[in-house]
Amino acid sequence: MTTNSTDTPARLLQLLSLLQTPREWPGGELAERLRVSRRTVRRDIDRLRDLGYPVQASMGADGGYRLIAGKALPPLVLDDEEAVAIAVGLRAGAGHAVDGVEEASVRALAKLEQVLPSRLRHRVATLQAATIPLTWGDGATIAPETLTVIASATAGTERLRFHYRAADGTETRRLVEPFRLVSTGRRWYLVAYDIDRDAWRTFRVDRVSEPFATGARFAPREVPEGDAAEYLRRSMESRGGAAYEVDVEFAAPVEEVAARVPPAVGRPEGLPGGGCRLRAAASGPVEWMAVRLAMSGFDFRVRGPEELVTAVRELGSRMTRAAPGMPAG
Repeated sequence: MTTNSTDTPARLLQLLSLLQTPREWPGGELAERLRVSRRTVRRDIDRLRDLGYPVQASMGADGGYRLIAGKALPPLVLDDEEAVAIAVGLRAGAGHAVDGVEEASVRALAKLEQVLPSRLRHRVATLQAATIPLTWGDGATIAPETLTVIASATAGTERLRFHYRAADGTETRRLVEPFRLVSTGRRWYLVAYDIDRDAWRTFRVDRVSEPFATGARFAPREVPEGDAAEYLRRSMESRGGAAYEVDVEFAAPVEEVAARVPPAVGRPEGLPGGGCRLRAAASGPVEWMAVRLAMSGFDFRVRGPEELVTAVRELGSRMTRAAPGMPAG
């Protein structure tokens, strides 16, 4: 990016872009790149500090400057390549409900794509089309645009229209007040108030098509159970029937376990002697629950039900046999 030395805003943006590179920049080198005097560089550094950017200066014959971590996150300046790389990464993660990629990543993607120039949107779309995703199990593929439209409507409290395909293949047109997107690790769900049915509903996002934010604002209602993840879990139980009650103890702090286990699985509670316990109704294959517990990365003990104990034992034996040099049993 070339700037005129008298164009202060453009020069500040170029200076900020340079400082965001993880290195220290000598004052003389910055002055040469910006085509200004060292005194102007010092004044520009002070302007950035006034805007909240924590710029650190080092002493010496040719003092240097570097951007350090601050208490708050100021606006970032990205060049074309960086913006495309971030957008592609967020689209890949959000589109396949990767475990750990929660609603925050979708909001970030929505914000980034809103300000991307058309030439960069084309590059992002081209790169996305040229890649092949690796998905886990029966995790469903979702168009990133679907997630970003829903996330934007949720954040802006705008009513949302979309086509929805039910499990039996029935197609319906819905008008909803979106409340939250919830990730279960394998799938994304939308918790929303259905206007036509005058009731709360949950929607699998991979079954949503042609979402459209109407622009009509609404006052958010209070979700049943007081929490979107808890409401989704109860809704899934009522539809599929709670096949079993999970009872698991973890040898790890409750905060860490809660961060690694999807809310839709259940919420752990702390134990007096340390660790935590997860008790929740669940449906679906016990084999998947066994894998999900193992993926938490913590030591745990299954207290029930017996079919889950068996599934965990068989999974452990299978993993042991798969490791070369390790005895089975």
